[in-house]
Order: sequence, then structure tokens, then C-alpha cells
Amino acid sequence: MGTPVVLVHCLLTLLFVAVLLQGPARGVGSPGTGFGVRVDRLLAAVMAVSMAAMPWIDLRAGHAAVAGDVFTAGSVWFLLPLGGRGAARTATMTRRLPHAAGMAAMAWMLRVPHTGTGPAHAHLGSAAHSTGPGVLGDGAALGGSVITLSLASCLLAYALWSLTRPMPSLRSAVSAARRAAAAMPSRHVGDGAMALGTAVMLVLPH
Repeated sequence: MGTPVVLVHCLLTLLFVAVLLQGPARGVGSPGTGFGVRVDRLLAAVMAVSMAAMPWIDLRAGHAAVAGDVFTAGSVWFLLPLGGRGAARTATMTRRLPHAAGMAAMAWMLRVPHTGTGPAHAHLGSAAHSTGPGVLGDGAALGGSVITLSLASCLLAYALWSLTRPMPSLRSAVSAARRAAAAMPSRHVGDGAMALGTAVMLVLPH
């Protein structure tokens, strides 16, 4: 692993630790917090810790499959229709979709330890090698790249939206939602930073 990649991994680790200390680590045990919110924050904290440690841990020597199952379950959790009815439930589900995508990305990285957008996925490459050359092996590698790029694109789009949400608007008329985001920017910045770091991790070797 080259020095530039190590530097990026160090910066990402600092980013994930900062996100953890700023949000989920403080919110899990807050009094008066409902069960669903506690689970959300606990999953976010576990993901931040895992993402911070991932560049420095040999996943082949650990329990990557078990951890992948946990994050897959976390992705399903964020897709559950919790609270509210009608438009309120739809708005809640929309807000939770990026978190589900982040959990799915984490599960994908754990199942394909040396992921990236290039043709040489270690896991997929070994599967292609075992089946021999030809369409099957190429299809598996292409499918892995499509999944990686799709997840990274979704997370990057959400990161840009979330990070710019609290910024002052250039328009004179500002919606109530935008004013609320500007008044309490920490949640949007934390979510955006987490999504951005996850997207970068998806396309880097680790």
C-alpha cells in the first residue's frame, strides 16, 4: 500500500473518530431517548468505529462474515417503516435511506475485503479464477464494480446535499427546513462527513 493511500486512510480515520465523538457516541445513552433512536445511534456509532478501524485490520483474519451480517441487518433496520403515517412516514423513510445505503456499503466492503473500482477485486477475482476465464468471471468482476460505484455515487450525492444544507442560501426566500438546518448544522455536517468518508472508502483499497 503506497504512502498516499496510507495518508488518506489516516485522514479518514480521523474523520470517522470526529464524527463518532460529535454525534453517536454522545447520543446513545441520552435520557428520554426512544428505543428506535437509540438503535439508530448505536448502529451509527458501531459503523463509525468499524470504518475508522477498517484500514488497519486484516479482515481475512477476523470475523468479517459475521460483521457483514450485522451491517446487513442494520441496513434492513433503516428501511423499516418506523413512526408516523402517510406523508410523515414517507419523509422519515426518505431521511433514513442514506443511512441504509451506508450500512449496505459497509456490509459490501466486509464481504469484498479488498474492494475498489478496478478489475482486481481480491474476492471477486478469486471467484472468477476458480470458475476459469470467460464470461462468468468477467461478469462477476463487472457486477462488483457496478455495485461499488452505485453505492459510492449515492453516498457522494447525499454527502454533498447534507454538507451544503446548512450553508446560507443565495435566495431571499428560504424554506423552514433550510432555516432549521442552518440553526443546527452539526447533524447535517456529521451525516454528510460520514457519507463522504464511506464513499471514499468504497473506492479505495483497504
